Amino acid sequence: MGKKFLESKLEAELKRGNKLFIPYVMAGDGGIDTLITTLKKLEEGGATAIEVGIPFSDPVADGPTIQEAGKRALEKGTTLRKVFDVLTERRNELGIPLIFMTYINPIYKYGVERFFDDCKKAGVDGVIIPDLPLEHFDLVKQPSKEKEIAIVQLATLTSPLERVKELASVTEGFLYAVTINGITGSREGFAENISRHLNKLKSNSPVPVLAGFGISSPDHVRSMSESCDGVVVGSKIIDLIQKDSFDEIRELIGASKTGAFHS
Repeated sequence: MGKKFLESKLEAELKRGNKLFIPYVMAGDGGIDTLITTLKKLEEGGATAIEVGIPFSDPVADGPTIQEAGKRALEKGTTLRKVFDVLTERRNELGIPLIFMTYINPIYKYGVERFFDDCKKAGVDGVIIPDLPLEHFDLVKQPSKEKEIAIVQLATLTSPLERVKELASVTEGFLYAVTINGITGSREGFAENISRHLNKLKSNSPVPVLAGFGISSPDHVRSMSESCDGVVVGSKIIDLIQKDSFDEIRELIGASKTGAFHS
């Protein structure tokens, strides 16, 4: 488990000729007791890894769908401690990497060292912290390294080349390419320069580049995957889980598999 497990799984999937597909779920949406069942269904559907959102009262990067999921989870009494507990108990039922998506405030409040210690115990392989700028990376650098937990960096459409190089040099697991200016949520289309942006990240990143934010259809998955190594899909997955539409989720994931794109 940990950084090496995440990196080896991503590498193995790419070697098979597939692109990477990481769905996002909000822990505790529907109650904490549904989490493992949902994660298992996504694994069975062909997900490469799963991003697990930790509900937080002030989610700055999240659009309405994920915000509402977070509210539902908080109303059900979901806490970071409860997420750790359920994973510590049942992580061995899953065979794919798990990546937490959370904010620096809950980590700081929980205790940075304790957080990474519990990540290791619970089998969490990576963490995404969208509101932690590179300048403050030292807050988590040492404890995450000691526990061998990957810290995934995000590069935005407005990141200049120097910044991209800095982010690519420290990111672990993969580089998260934000494909829109703004918050998460389904979109009809993307900026015309998106493939150029993804190519720029690809040519500067030693690890896979995954596109995320706004991806909501098999066509989006295929078109984004032509310019990078795969996608992260959040709001659409949450919508489909709400509707119990796992067939549609499988269709989305299927668009990342070999033969589904034209690169």
